[in-house]
Amino acid sequence: MLLDLIAHPHWFWLTLGGLLLAAEMLGTSGYLLWSGVAAVLVGLVEWVFPLSWAVQGSLFAVLMLLSLYLWYRWMQRDQKSQPVVSSLNQRGHQLIGFRLTLETALVNGIGHVRIGDSSWRVQATTSLPAGTEVMVTGIDGITLRIIPVTPAQ
Repeated sequence: MLLDLIAHPHWFWLTLGGLLLAAEMLGTSGYLLWSGVAAVLVGLVEWVFPLSWAVQGSLFAVLMLLSLYLWYRWMQRDQKSQPVVSSLNQRGHQLIGFRLTLETALVNGIGHVRIGDSSWRVQATTSLPAGTEVMVTGIDGITLRIIPVTPAQ
């Protein structure tokens, strides 16, 4: 088997690349992907142009570092294009600017509203009667801050 490996080193690199790519599918978040791609590329180059083991190892190292650098640059560019503040999984922050009509009156500026299938505690600066159109201006913990909407808004 060792003689076969020495006689056909491209099989070593293709197998190594396949194993690294298979291990990547187990969930390493991209760390083994580029090593596997580099190993497969070395295997393909070795298959076409026979190289010494030292050149193969050097080519693998260069391809792996180059691919990791390019992946790092791509990830940096991708992160810059995304907004810094995300309201993902923060339902209250997603409701800021939302307008609704009060079903029940607010007593001392405190009450509850129904939004979708959820009940939210709301707080205004004054008591408001039922039927008032309000807008969510902020959130404090689990309490939505609201203000009445005037027809001019």
